[in-house]
Amino acid sequence: MNREANSDSIPNDLIPDILSRLPAKSIARFRCVSKLWDSIISRQDFIELFHTRSSSNPRLLIGVKKGGEWSFFSSPQPHNHYEKSSLVVAADFHMKFSEDRIPHYCSYASGLIYFSDFRISKDGFDKVICNPSTGQYAVLPPDLTKTFRNFGGLLGFDPIGKQFKVLVFNDRTDDEFIYHILTLGTENVSWREIICPLTYGFRWEKICINGVLYYIASDPDEEDEKIGCFDVRLEKFKFLYVSPNLINYKLINYKGKLGLINLDYAYDGGFPLELRMRVLEDVQKQEWTTYAYTLMAEKKAVMVNNNLSVVGATASGEIVLAKDNAYKPFYVFYFNPERNTLRSVEIQGVREEEEWFGDHRVYYFVDHVENLRFDVMKTTSAATSIGPPE
Repeated sequence: MNREANSDSIPNDLIPDILSRLPAKSIARFRCVSKLWDSIISRQDFIELFHTRSSSNPRLLIGVKKGGEWSFFSSPQPHNHYEKSSLVVAADFHMKFSEDRIPHYCSYASGLIYFSDFRISKDGFDKVICNPSTGQYAVLPPDLTKTFRNFGGLLGFDPIGKQFKVLVFNDRTDDEFIYHILTLGTENVSWREIICPLTYGFRWEKICINGVLYYIASDPDEEDEKIGCFDVRLEKFKFLYVSPNLINYKLINYKGKLGLINLDYAYDGGFPLELRMRVLEDVQKQEWTTYAYTLMAEKKAVMVNNNLSVVGATASGEIVLAKDNAYKPFYVFYFNPERNTLRSVEIQGVREEEEWFGDHRVYYFVDHVENLRFDVMKTTSAATSIGPPE
């Protein structure tokens, strides 16, 4: 069969439109159909078309970590505020990925995930960028660290320059921090050194919003935490002074603004739940708006009593709550502050054999948009992709 001839039977101007409606993983496979299709899929205008269509239908990306192995799934997010209070959706399996040495750590931005310490090569542990939607990954070059192994790091995306950057801490001098930064997708992928004029290092909590990396920062010589702001495009640091103690606060993207949110249970560990949120209205003036909500248990919506935590917020402002395990039945909850409604979504298909047993943990990435911007190096590899048992 002449694949090139078959592809020519479809008008060339329709091919990009047809391909842009397919899942990212299918598009990655279709590069092999013909040289024409490969050239179309590689074009910047097609990548932007696909991203625009994918952005109109964001999904909930779910990562289950058991031991050193990650399994990635995604499921639809409810879009209609007037939908019934209880829904059932099916998850799609994307890929398996191993082995991660650092427990409970990864950094997400615009469809890609950065892992700081994965065993990919035989020589040791590597810094890795992964696209869970396509099943691709790339091993980054070793950073400039000379004195000790470097753990952690932040992945950010510059929506203007359309560039991903990885920021890692290297060393501390008397009055400044030394970081290393790497820009993905450049012709010569290499680390550079940048200086932070203050000694505030980042902790686990972080999020990238509109080209700014926000993270909870701390100084070992001070008691209070700060909010670190790193402009991915300009590569500049800024710090916000907030109170009270931030250790129990989750950073979320609340309608394009930084939100700090905390959840408290009632005295018996169940409902009602108290949500307190602060939203950064003006970065320069450091002006915040404070909100407080009470979530009451609704018999039709709530299927669990405790162990919920805030995992993010949708673009429309619904706050997403979930458990950190994937035992059946597997529920995610969407709280609408404006309507004071709570919806439950049962997600089916997030499983290994019949169920996840033993020590595992679930990670959630709200408003995940499938991304074809993965030209981080000239060569990428397809990670092992294993579907869950039927």
